[in-house]
Amino acid sequence: MTITTDLPRPGLGFVFPGQGSQSIGMLRELSLAFPQVAETYAEASAALGYDLWRVVQDGPETDLNRTECTQPAMLAAGVAVWRVWRAQGGPLPTVMAGHSLGEYTALVCAEALDFRAAVTLVANRGRYMQEAVPEGEGAMAAILGLEDAEVITACASAAESEVVTAVNFNAPGQVVVAGNRAAVVRAVEAAKGLGAKRAVVLPVSVPSHCALMVGAAQRLRVRLETVPLTLPRVPVINNVDVADPTEPAAIRDALVRQLHCPVRWVECVRTMVGRGILTLVEAGPGKVLAGLNKRIEKGLETRPVFDPSGLRQALDLFA
Repeated sequence: MTITTDLPRPGLGFVFPGQGSQSIGMLRELSLAFPQVAETYAEASAALGYDLWRVVQDGPETDLNRTECTQPAMLAAGVAVWRVWRAQGGPLPTVMAGHSLGEYTALVCAEALDFRAAVTLVANRGRYMQEAVPEGEGAMAAILGLEDAEVITACASAAESEVVTAVNFNAPGQVVVAGNRAAVVRAVEAAKGLGAKRAVVLPVSVPSHCALMVGAAQRLRVRLETVPLTLPRVPVINNVDVADPTEPAAIRDALVRQLHCPVRWVECVRTMVGRGILTLVEAGPGKVLAGLNKRIEKGLETRPVFDPSGLRQALDLFA
């Protein structure tokens, strides 16, 4: 009798992008070649009660960029790519991680979290985030060209009686800060004074991963208690602790804290490299993580997969 196994491929990791990588028409080419894309979005649409694929393909962009729509749209995109990868014989990775929202995608693909449950969960997560801070009162800014400690110093000097903290450690010399709008503007000026190559307020309305999200996190905790979680088939390194807990309670707790604590992406990538990862597949639209990962670990190869060409190139590495 022949026993077939589906063992993780040594040296391979999967990463999933978060908000900011979405665009009108994303995954269109992949959907024309592989039925798993339409099937995945049909599942998501059924869970949400509206046609998510139509919004993704036809817009308007303002609808796609609403946080409660962006989050399920990006979740479905990553899951669709993962399903195509597996249907085409792509091997299991030895580890996964996701940037912010992408952590939920990783948990779905690792079979720790049901897809339909995740779709409604992240839609609610987006709504909680938007409702936590009145529009116009929060902001985020990208700071380029400073050491992490310098960005933290800029935030401390700019906070005064408000909130502004470093929230996304994306790559060496690339940190995002978030908080009250006025404090973020002050932090941008402080960063420029410290010699930042670039410091600019981002066009987002939700100040993610800072203390202003504590209220949203409390609502998320209550919602998460109703969502079943199981042992991940593949380890998922989380953003908040740079760890891969397997107990459902610990996974839930990390997801809650992630909402108001920094995304430690540099450490996540370096931890994967420390576990022997040589190649990462970025499953989802765009190449944001590929660009960040190259700056974090120059010898690490990240293959973005969002169209048939990228899929073929990535699969050929493991043929």
